[in-house]
Amino acid sequence: MSTEIRKPAPGYLYIATATFCWGVAASLGRAAFTGRLPGLQGLRPIDPLILSQSRATFSFLVLLPVLGLLRGWRRLRLPAADVRDTCLIGVLGVAASNYFYYLAIQRTNVATAIIVQYTAPIWVLLYAVARGQQKPTRQRVGAVGLAVTGIALVIGLFGGRGLRLDSVGLFAGLLAAFSFAFYNIGGHNVLARHDRWMVLLFTTCSASLFWLVVNPPWKIAAAHYSGEQWLFLLLFSLISVLAPFSLYFAGLQRLEPTRAIVVSCLEPVFSIVIAAVALGEIMRPLQVAGIVFVLAAIIVVQRPDGKSSEPMPLVEPIE
Repeated sequence: MSTEIRKPAPGYLYIATATFCWGVAASLGRAAFTGRLPGLQGLRPIDPLILSQSRATFSFLVLLPVLGLLRGWRRLRLPAADVRDTCLIGVLGVAASNYFYYLAIQRTNVATAIIVQYTAPIWVLLYAVARGQQKPTRQRVGAVGLAVTGIALVIGLFGGRGLRLDSVGLFAGLLAAFSFAFYNIGGHNVLARHDRWMVLLFTTCSASLFWLVVNPPWKIAAAHYSGEQWLFLLLFSLISVLAPFSLYFAGLQRLEPTRAIVVSCLEPVFSIVIAAVALGEIMRPLQVAGIVFVLAAIIVVQRPDGKSSEPMPLVEPIE
């Protein structure tokens, strides 16, 4: 009996470590936008576009040879229909979510950006209800109410004297949440048929190709990024994508999806605490209450209620 209790412990540790990596990445992104990188204060601020582009591209360039060598190059294939789906997920899900999330961090702060983006499970729920896949039970309606109240508190709609509400940053956070939700809705069926690493490979590939069109190499060259900035971008992609995803997937192998997503809710907590300690982004009491409301809503909305035979798609982090 004691052995059974201890089995999930490594899974919790893997996912908690992954969420910590994503929390560090959020604060590093904010520091890059403001030119306050530790030890590199003399560098020019980095634009959210190049941060999102390099994150996807470096992750793809590292992941491709690793999977090719481990699994064989001939096995890195998907059916044409799934290639189309992963391309859509890569562009409208991964690329869009990353860019708008980092834009929200740049224009507001880490807490506002991540809490607004983390309402994605609510949008997934509303989509499922609209499609008739889920029923609007009391539990789910209550979760929506908790999330909306939490957002209002976080962005300072109630008692937020002195808070600067950047409309562009707030709108970017909402777009990031919608893209995040699209990633999980669109990727639900693909992930049911294929290995997660293959899906990650193809989504980062399509996101990289999309960014090459939006921001081609000659524009990147004209920006004259320094060697230190490129090194930071490479390390950032490893910290924010490959390392946490490997840990998160290892945790999913040891935990039920519902338990995994609850543990992943540590990510906003880590992000906000790290930003407060490292960047001085102090939260007001009402904002802290709002964060608690949103985290509670995420947990409630993804818990099974026994009244629906169709499970809601698991919303996994992709920050």
